Amino acid sequence: MNIKKGDRVVVISGDDRGSEGEVQRVVRAKWGKGRRAGERRVEADRVVVAGVNLIKKHQRRTGDVNTQFGIIEREAPIHVSNVMLLCPKCGKPTRVGHQVFADGTRARQCKQCGETIDA
Repeated sequence: MNIKKGDRVVVISGDDRGSEGEVQRVVRAKWGKGRRAGERRVEADRVVVAGVNLIKKHQRRTGDVNTQFGIIEREAPIHVSNVMLLCPKCGKPTRVGHQVFADGTRARQCKQCGETIDA
């Protein structure tokens, strides 16, 4: 996956199209077991973006005193194909390339301006 925690992204499709935010969490797909052994469910690759895809959850009061209850608004995961990385250098939504250095290390690269995103 080309998106990491802490990246600035813009939503390119869906109800929240055009909104920007920071990635709070990355949810990777798990490898299948049983009948789907050895396969990865790519449709499960999702990211949680701050302030995007807000849902309302009706939370019941439980026995714990510190539990939050009532109607709670929080971010739901959005599929990684519906977001695009914002380049920190040029500020444009961009596809991500990979640059391999002579010592074998890899870094993400902006396809718009050619700068390395993280070194």
